[in-house]
Amino acid sequence: MPAPSSTPTSACPSYAAVLQVPYARRTFAAALVGRLSYGTVSPAVLLAVVRATGSYAAAGTIMAAFGTATVLLLPLRAALVDRHGPRRALPPMALLYGGFLCVLAAVTWSPGTPEVVLGAVAALTGMCAPPLGPTMRSVWGELVGDRGLLQRAYSLDGVAEELLYVVGPLVVGGVLSLAPAAAGVLLSAVLIVTGTFAFVMSPALSGVRVSAGGGRGLRLARVRGLLGPVVVAGGMGLALSAVYLLVMAFVQQRGYGDDVVPWVLAALSAGSAVGGLLNGAVNWRTAARVRLSGAALGLGLALAAAGFATGLWSLTVAVGCAGFFVAPALTTAYLLADETAMPEVRTQAGAWVNMAVNAGSSGGSVLTGLLVGRLPLGVCFVVAGVVAGGAGVVACLPTRRGWSRSSPRP
Repeated sequence: MPAPSSTPTSACPSYAAVLQVPYARRTFAAALVGRLSYGTVSPAVLLAVVRATGSYAAAGTIMAAFGTATVLLLPLRAALVDRHGPRRALPPMALLYGGFLCVLAAVTWSPGTPEVVLGAVAALTGMCAPPLGPTMRSVWGELVGDRGLLQRAYSLDGVAEELLYVVGPLVVGGVLSLAPAAAGVLLSAVLIVTGTFAFVMSPALSGVRVSAGGGRGLRLARVRGLLGPVVVAGGMGLALSAVYLLVMAFVQQRGYGDDVVPWVLAALSAGSAVGGLLNGAVNWRTAARVRLSGAALGLGLALAAAGFATGLWSLTVAVGCAGFFVAPALTTAYLLADETAMPEVRTQAGAWVNMAVNAGSSGGSVLTGLLVGRLPLGVCFVVAGVVAGGAGVVACLPTRRGWSRSSPRP
């Protein structure tokens, strides 16, 4: 299949046109089933470990082991997909990941398992998580030959992923009403295995190219144009994880009930969904790097404005406005990563952006926890905004491009 062109098109294809691409609906639906596992696994594992150990501190440590192994090894797992192709690389990962999830469900089904065993199983589980998100975005690049249509595909993908992380905890809540928390871990195993095998069986993956060069690994030094998307993704992850803690602290300080927190955070997700859909519907003439910087700066300004909120409604509006820039920034970051990377490392390029978001989120939780209580909440919101906006400034700095589809391959 031809690689998509980086030149803008005059046409403005619709989201329906994305799903009318041959095999797109079948492939995307299968990938979403598997990716729903990532929306269910964190709350399910957390609750299962808490009920098995009776300790929130132990649960936090075990979740950290799970998250660290998942995030830090993501580019390596993506490199395996680039080298061997998704049909050969993803099924073994899914089986290992699903199998370790079943083991984790077994050892958390009832209390008594030593915490060190739980931590070891959680870490082994995270090491095997198949990179379905980066792989699906790489497949979009193979399915879609038009750059404008690819932008809409990425926007649709980003909004769907956002919704998965809203639906996932609700699904786990439904499971908890019928079975122990460990059953949610088993459900996550079923989703990842079922979705992955349905995904790799799609005829769309028969056209995915495999290059021996994909096994050499991807370094930011090799693809300098990837630095901007990674920095913005990391800054966004850090800032958004801060928002979760700061909203909870805001609600507690002003005496609102904890039940309002999900509604404020829902405004963030709703804003992101609206922003993502609108971003994908526009036939942009502005360079992607400029759009990426603008979205990060917009997020920073909205978060800084949240620092001046005087009540629940003003905070909700500010958080919703911040969310408006989230999906556009991530979509553009993935587009830039796809455009910058050579074809044989396309999955890895997306994985670096994905890893940056998650790593920033983990670091942001730690840093925000240290700041809350030491600084006024308003100042904390402004700091989060400065981080996001500062990442946008870095993204617009001139960089030396390693490769693009408009330049000859080295």
